[in-house]
Amino acid sequence: MNASEFRKKGKEMVDYVADYMEGIEKRQVYPDVEPGYLRPLIPATAPQEPETFEAIMNDVEKIIMPGVTHWHSPHFFAYFPTASSYPAMLADMLCGAIGCIGFSWAASPACTELETVMMDWLGKMLELPETFLAESAGEGGGVIQVVATLGTTSCCSFDNLLEVGPICNQENVWLHIDAAYAGSAFICPEFRHLLNGVEFADSFNFNPHKWLLVNFDCSAMWVKKRSSLTGAFKLDPLYLKHSHQDSGLITDYRHWQLPLGRRFRSLKMWFVFRMYGVKGLQAYIRKHVQLSHEFESLVRRDPCFEICAEVTLGLVCFRLKGSNKLNEALLEKINNARKIHLVPCHLKDKFVLRFAICSRTVESVHIQQAWKHIKELATQLLQTEKE
Repeated sequence: MNASEFRKKGKEMVDYVADYMEGIEKRQVYPDVEPGYLRPLIPATAPQEPETFEAIMNDVEKIIMPGVTHWHSPHFFAYFPTASSYPAMLADMLCGAIGCIGFSWAASPACTELETVMMDWLGKMLELPETFLAESAGEGGGVIQVVATLGTTSCCSFDNLLEVGPICNQENVWLHIDAAYAGSAFICPEFRHLLNGVEFADSFNFNPHKWLLVNFDCSAMWVKKRSSLTGAFKLDPLYLKHSHQDSGLITDYRHWQLPLGRRFRSLKMWFVFRMYGVKGLQAYIRKHVQLSHEFESLVRRDPCFEICAEVTLGLVCFRLKGSNKLNEALLEKINNARKIHLVPCHLKDKFVLRFAICSRTVESVHIQQAWKHIKELATQLLQTEKE
């Protein structure tokens, strides 16, 4: 889907949502379905080839809506209210478009600062004591809580699960595998070996919102024994019970997490998987890996630079041959120029620059331009050092 198609389908989706909200009173407020109704209506596996937006929207009405409880219907009086407004829907669209991951102020200053201020606003609305507010210069403050976090963040390295796993099993130690970034690559057969040994794990997690074209937030986790989670988090007051909860055919995800409520995140996955197909997603991963190797080859051809870690997926760790101070200065020049943006890491006491292939629209020309820019700044820096 390109920008032109997005404009058209976006207008159609807004019309659909507006029509849904305006006509919700006419819909049956509670679905007339039995547990397990959905599985026979959709294929057992994701499509290999892309499907059309029109086909998906047709299935929304045929498959999804018949199983939706219409919480915003004027006929709904159960549980508790759930907020909905057109401004909130528009904000969610903008949030998805900006697509920043606000794990630090530097990662996106407005993302951090607006959250801090908004939590203070809400605290004041609730008339919380000032000790809970960030502006009071105390230890208080609020945070909006979303997801959990095999490649490490610094250099995308991998533990040997075939060595670690048996030891954990023998010693009865819980083994959790966090493949937050790298996990998406495992849909490609040529990268699946990186997950060998997962059978020894008790739980496995990765983030489709990092590299599988599913907008933030979407963190997928599997456990071998559901009771390990539900036994710890089970919450079953009378007002949340229903007649099908002990049927064995369904699971209530409130028992899988600390929060009670949860968003309908699976819709994002459903749309992406259908509109790209497995082959389209694999092609996307492979393109990023190819571009990372293109950048790696450029670095290796320059005798002034060195590669600092094996390039396995979409991350290249590199540096100027020389001191940490020299590389810190190079990174400062790069980021101060603001043509590209990089962040560093430390590997074996070396200050290293990380070049990650991130954007959905990145092409070879962008890799070439970035390398040319880095080389120009490095040349300037080395000339200054000589003087």
